[in-house]
Amino acid sequence: MGNPNILDDVFEKFVNEAKLFKDREVLRHDYLPDKLPHREEQIRLLGQSVAPVLKGSRCSNIFIYGKTGTGKTAVTKFVLSHLESKAKEYGAPVKFCYVNCRMTGSEYRVFASLSQSLGLSIPFTGLSVGEVFDRFRVGLENTRTIFIIILDEIDALIKERGDSILYELTRINEALQKSKVALIGISNDLRLKEFLDPRVLSSLSEEELVFRPYDAAELRNILLERSRLGFFEGTLSESALSICSALAAAEHGDARRALDLLRVAGEVAERHGEAKVTEDHVREAEKHIEHNKVVDALKNSTLHSKLVLLSVYHLSKASSNATTGEIYDIYSELCGETGSSLLTQRRLGTLINELDALGLLNSKVVSMGRYGRTKKIRLEISRSMVKEVFSADDRLEKLIKYEPKLLSKNLRTSH
Repeated sequence: MGNPNILDDVFEKFVNEAKLFKDREVLRHDYLPDKLPHREEQIRLLGQSVAPVLKGSRCSNIFIYGKTGTGKTAVTKFVLSHLESKAKEYGAPVKFCYVNCRMTGSEYRVFASLSQSLGLSIPFTGLSVGEVFDRFRVGLENTRTIFIIILDEIDALIKERGDSILYELTRINEALQKSKVALIGISNDLRLKEFLDPRVLSSLSEEELVFRPYDAAELRNILLERSRLGFFEGTLSESALSICSALAAAEHGDARRALDLLRVAGEVAERHGEAKVTEDHVREAEKHIEHNKVVDALKNSTLHSKLVLLSVYHLSKASSNATTGEIYDIYSELCGETGSSLLTQRRLGTLINELDALGLLNSKVVSMGRYGRTKKIRLEISRSMVKEVFSADDRLEKLIKYEPKLLSKNLRTSH
């Protein structure tokens, strides 16, 4: 019966001793503060772009991009919530719907969320995408509103499913008389334009807003502002604040990362029963976050990205570097094992580049002298980590143990 007492101690110690956080929710990156420092310019520009709806006109479609943690979502939600209260004041028929495309994951579910926000009920599955789209269009026409659709992390959906959803939405106004649609697309990937059909691109980016990364001084301001709300006075050292801003500025000015570091550092200090958050706590927090970031990136990859990683995982037993051709051969075997349809070798190249950008693979072009150049690809994370994460997934567990025929054949021929 000793176990409950351990927990009693843990919980009581926490309740009685934890005096660092005034409000830890404020330190989460999805918390929307009352003011957004260093984004006044973007707030003004976005405000000017959407203002016409207050007089019943459709505003331009707007394309917003910038890296993660540069305030794109926060600014958009901030401007639109103010727009909503102004629209009520003026009696303007404006509605808006925010959809995170990474979370929703499919066109069906995007249209379903848009329909639900208009009060239409759409079954969770069972209709074709075209049918859901038609119901949405008819429902929208009946509401007689200007409907602003915010598609956040739209790059995630387009890379996975193509841009047909944008094609439908950018053309929908041709079929509407009493209602109008305006789109705000938000992307973390600056190269998203390369993935888009030129027709979609020209109608989507009638106006563009680019968010540049924050520098260390700006990040420090943001953190200072939040830490006043989040921590009790005197519990956060100057050096902890500076190092959080410096680390996040080095990682391309990501305010989200800076806030995570600060919050986790506070949690580390709290666990140690310390009265002040120091630089050491930030260093320890960084290790926790790095580990979790890699695990999340692995878990949240799409099936084909996982198959590519597994192909490199298997090849890494034989040699540290693999070529795109070798990866494709093993990837084809793994697709056969899972009954998945093969992607083209060109599409595989794109996936390898994305995994490289995420820091899961490392691909570099090597000169082979007179034989031209080739790409050498290796795992950037430990094999044990790949094994640990993928073994927890029933579909992938057998692929971890699988022995590719190609490899056993090559080993036999090399002996």
